Amino acid sequence: MHPAGSSFPTEEEPLIEEPSVNRAGRPKPSDHLYGAYVIFFLLGVGSLLPWNFFITAKHYWAYKLQNCSEQAEPAPSDLRDYFESYISIASTVPSVLCLVGNFLLVNRCVVRILSSLFIMLSIFLVITVLVKVDTSSWTTSFFALTIVCVVVVSGASTIFTSSILGLSSRFPMRNSQALLAGQAMGGTVSAIASIIDLAAAADVTDSALAYFLTADIFLVVCIMVYLLLPRLEYSRYGQALAAPTKQLCPEHSVPQSTAVPPLRPILRKTVALGSCLFYVFFVSIIIFPSLSSSIQSVHQASGSPWATKYFVPLTSFLLYNFADWCGRQITAWIQVPGPNSRLLHTLVLLRTIFLPLFILCNYQPRAHIRTVLFNRDIYPVAFTTLLGLSNGYLGTLALVYGPKIVPKELAEAAGVVMSFYLVLGLALGSACSVLVVHLI
Repeated sequence: MHPAGSSFPTEEEPLIEEPSVNRAGRPKPSDHLYGAYVIFFLLGVGSLLPWNFFITAKHYWAYKLQNCSEQAEPAPSDLRDYFESYISIASTVPSVLCLVGNFLLVNRCVVRILSSLFIMLSIFLVITVLVKVDTSSWTTSFFALTIVCVVVVSGASTIFTSSILGLSSRFPMRNSQALLAGQAMGGTVSAIASIIDLAAAADVTDSALAYFLTADIFLVVCIMVYLLLPRLEYSRYGQALAAPTKQLCPEHSVPQSTAVPPLRPILRKTVALGSCLFYVFFVSIIIFPSLSSSIQSVHQASGSPWATKYFVPLTSFLLYNFADWCGRQITAWIQVPGPNSRLLHTLVLLRTIFLPLFILCNYQPRAHIRTVLFNRDIYPVAFTTLLGLSNGYLGTLALVYGPKIVPKELAEAAGVVMSFYLVLGLALGSACSVLVVHLI
């Protein structure tokens, strides 16, 4: 029970546990065989799959943007050297606009999720077809087409991600944690798939074809498991409980309403956590992948497969995503510091130190800052591990706390608002990453 006159949960209320009985005194249905948990985890994997598959296929994009034949159109070196920065901007800036529309359509959950999934699948099918197309005579046009695909996929991915985050906010906190852990696992899966393809395929296009086909198949899986979610009794109960006074949609048994949720009280309650979330991802996107994926092994001249072929996929993409997943998974057992703790803000600000640490590693090419202070391969490995762990743990805490400090009927809208802070951090961070890599 809340104190009289209070419309928000008190600090003493648990953030994870839910009442074991509903208002009618009937026991709450259990999540049979962890069905909802697994579905949210798989949707989390699929939500960031497009982004992860774009940035992890570094060797493929380098191949496509190089001079593939003597008659080929020369590719400007900055298209290849700063490709990660370009797709970071193309994937995050449009996302801010998509989130605004997403908040206005917050009560059209089914339409937003399914349409965004089908858009992502369609674009990825186009990208898969282009793998075997010779683009050496129109490299710049291929780059422009790729950026357009990134923009469209990013907008659809943002709508999908914020929608399922808002949807998971209607359930106990562990379902939101499953979603966020799934996002990090998506990055880990894409990194592993990239390494396997590099090792197994002699031709880079064969590797990329298998790689992008994996993404196509998993997006189909996401569509199927989302359609299964409303059929679970546990899911119908959780969504009905979030808005008990609303009429249920007969097709999907989910609450429907046409009213736009009140924005001001949500912002007032979530601004502190939102600022933490913003800065966590602001710092992370500046470093990963633009900085971290350009750090070369100090043994590059040896010509060994470790130094030339596997160093970046292993120490940048796989290590970061796995550490990020570990950080998110830890929040399933430990939720410290709490949503109102100053320690949370302090830990978030301390992550700023990662910027000079990565810059002083063996980043190449570098034109202005010649000093390489950390000239052993162990340093970027350690820094990437800490960056991923702190991103996963602190980002997840801030993101799942937000919808839990507002009334249940505003939880989904609060989830969309928290997504806005996240995407704003990614957008500004990706813009700053372009400046940083040009200053090194």
